[in-house]
Amino acid sequence: MTTVISVRFRSGCKTYYFDPKDLTVKAGQDVIVETAQGPEFAQCCEGNHAVPDEQVVPPLRAVLRIATDNDRHTAAYNRSREKDAFDICQKKILQHKLEMKLVRVECSFDGSKILFFFTADGRVDFRELVKDLAGVFRARIELRQIGVRDEAKMLGGLGICGRPFCCAQFLDDFVPVSIKMAKTQSLSLNPTKISGTCGRLMCCLKYEQDAYEDALKRMPKNDSFVQTPDGPGNICDVNVLKETVHVRLDEKPEAPRCYHSCELCVLRNGKGSRDGIQVPQERPARYVEERKEDEFPMPLVIADFDPDAPAREERPARRRNERRRRGGGSKPQQTAEKVPEKREKPRPPEKKRPDGPRADDKPRRPRRKPGDKPQENRPQPPKSGAPKPSQKPAENAAPQEGAQSRRRPRHRGGRRRSGGGGTPAAEG
Repeated sequence: MTTVISVRFRSGCKTYYFDPKDLTVKAGQDVIVETAQGPEFAQCCEGNHAVPDEQVVPPLRAVLRIATDNDRHTAAYNRSREKDAFDICQKKILQHKLEMKLVRVECSFDGSKILFFFTADGRVDFRELVKDLAGVFRARIELRQIGVRDEAKMLGGLGICGRPFCCAQFLDDFVPVSIKMAKTQSLSLNPTKISGTCGRLMCCLKYEQDAYEDALKRMPKNDSFVQTPDGPGNICDVNVLKETVHVRLDEKPEAPRCYHSCELCVLRNGKGSRDGIQVPQERPARYVEERKEDEFPMPLVIADFDPDAPAREERPARRRNERRRRGGGSKPQQTAEKVPEKREKPRPPEKKRPDGPRADDKPRRPRRKPGDKPQENRPQPPKSGAPKPSQKPAENAAPQEGAQSRRRPRHRGGRRRSGGGGTPAAEG
């Protein structure tokens, strides 16, 4: 076992082992380490810990010291130099008319070396550019061509999933990704859907590849000939995540049925003919999934409390009260509101009458049907000895005694009285 510390440079997420010597370094502290390019400023991501000797790549570099305030000021000064070097290099690239894209500039801790990262479609002759940059900065100049993946890792950004790039966040190194992984996971083979911002296949295709490969070992292939609890058939669709398949039965090929992988007996795995394959008479048992939620379909709190119950009981009562106020319907309500407005002016000062019904109550009665007789619901019964025309002045006596000279409008019975109703009233 070897005692080491893990440090991380700002250029990426990859960690490196260094020998702490006699120092005790904690996670989050800044340190000065020795590298092949000279001393560098780094940050400790894991303190002193032991690792197997097989994981250590010789030679193991040592930690020079824990960073002081002067070291932090030097690192900040180098960051400002990098911004100026980036602008100057951009101008020089335009002057030399080079087809290259500058991505990042890094300055060594001691300031003796400046590293320029760029991307290009092909090889670029930048010998004249190096001479100009060396004359400006008076330091060692190094230009390094990188790929589009390294560019995305340095610049960072958000992927199509809405999260930061995996390469810029936690990936130590790029893993190989192929189009076969997309086929195994039944993804769309459209390059725009399975490619990242860098234009290459997404690194996340590798995350679940092992799980898919393990599940496919237990699942039959497409177009396989299987025996199901409902009879033999051919598999037409496979769902690897749910471990279910759709089988087109021989008896009902128009309606495929879904089965779990444990409900199948594979007679032929993959495509091929059925010649020589004997279908067993015994059919596999059905798969019954245990569901605990079926034992308690509804919590007791929801079963005891029903918020809709009081509302349902109050609604009919409100409707009945409204109907009583309205007089049984919407149209009688309009008449009851309009009629008093017309009769307020001729109404006498005495509003309450102890004897006989009020005249205002008559329009509030329910409507009469065309076949009903208007004389049946009169408040005063007709006299046996008096003639029929004499009953009309008796009915109109009450409004005359109340000093209401205006004649009330006739109701639906006016058409039947038009022939001789006026003559008996004049005789009385």
